[in-house]
Amino acid sequence: MKWKNPLLLLLGIGVSNLGAWVYLIALNLIVLDMTGSPLAVSVLYILIPVATLCTNLWSGSFIDRLNKKNLMIFFDLIRALFIFSLSLMDSLTFIYVTVFIINIASSIFEPTSLVYMTKLIPKGNRQKFNALRNFINSSGFILGPSIAGFLFIIGSPYLAIQLNALALCLSAIIILILPNLEVRRENVMSEKVSLRLIKNDLGEILRFSKSNIHITLVYVLFSGITVFMTALDSLEAAFATEVLSLSKSAYGFLVSIAGIGIITGSLTNALFANRLKLNVLIGFGALFTPVGYLIFAFSHQFIWASIGFFTLTFALSFANTGFLTFYQNNVPVTIMGRFSSVLGILEALLIIIFTAAVGVFAELIGIQPIYIIGSFAFLILGFVINLVVFDKSKGDFYMEKTLSTSK
Repeated sequence: MKWKNPLLLLLGIGVSNLGAWVYLIALNLIVLDMTGSPLAVSVLYILIPVATLCTNLWSGSFIDRLNKKNLMIFFDLIRALFIFSLSLMDSLTFIYVTVFIINIASSIFEPTSLVYMTKLIPKGNRQKFNALRNFINSSGFILGPSIAGFLFIIGSPYLAIQLNALALCLSAIIILILPNLEVRRENVMSEKVSLRLIKNDLGEILRFSKSNIHITLVYVLFSGITVFMTALDSLEAAFATEVLSLSKSAYGFLVSIAGIGIITGSLTNALFANRLKLNVLIGFGALFTPVGYLIFAFSHQFIWASIGFFTLTFALSFANTGFLTFYQNNVPVTIMGRFSSVLGILEALLIIIFTAAVGVFAELIGIQPIYIIGSFAFLILGFVINLVVFDKSKGDFYMEKTLSTSK
């Protein structure tokens, strides 16, 4: 495979992801400075799954019928425009509304980019590409806070937000250079997206799910990993500072260790992409990610907390690479946008419910007991995922040479 276009795509993803981290940190500080309320900051995070719930029912119908490249460029520019406008606002209400619109654009952009990636990257190279994509994303996880801190020194959080808007414009330019992978099909492209069409699309996804139970089961179970991680991560800062009594700088270093873990895991995946089977990647990641959370949950010293963080992010990189490749190889690109959007509704609902429940019970019972209980429940999910992906009768789903549904 010629790597020019995939590397350009990785560059576009990297620039956008790096800017997103800078934007997130800057926006948190702006809202905290305006209100002095951690609750006001937490609303920013709640707006993410709420935007998903508002868009995913219908967005897949658009994604599967429109040109993916043009759609990605459009939503990069839309996000750039609204993010830049944030730097001019002094009203919390307007900030929330604008962030909500940005999240809607992001919730459509993500499945669109996934479909485009699947079309661009041949099957035999997807595992390595996904590992490199994890590496790029995790590099943003490390570099983003550092760049944000530097920008705060020489300027302000508002400057950081303006530069993120510029980064999204640069991402759009990079995507513009990439090839157009779709032949215009007039009968499909001109089909008006209506309530009836959305209903028919939902029926099609339901039929695919019923006839491909294993694929759907793996997708739903893997969504559980995202749900547990989001819920537990909502207690992470409080656990580190209140239970472990870590300073803010020590917690920042802990986050950097987590970034090193996912970078190490991603590079390992990229180097051994041809030797590691997809079910091994998913199974290992699903089991050892919660193990990392448990190590962190029972830690009383910084060294054990750092081992827990490194373990969970190292394992997570395996799970992400394996699952994304499994998904791309087994779900047809013609319905991929709708499939991920519809099932994303369930994930978003569970994230809201679990995160709210964890927050309430942490207030009533205590942070550490809830964190431990949540980590053990997460570990049980990991065992269930291993039972599913190592079912010998389903081995064909994880073999490159037999995966042909995505053509």
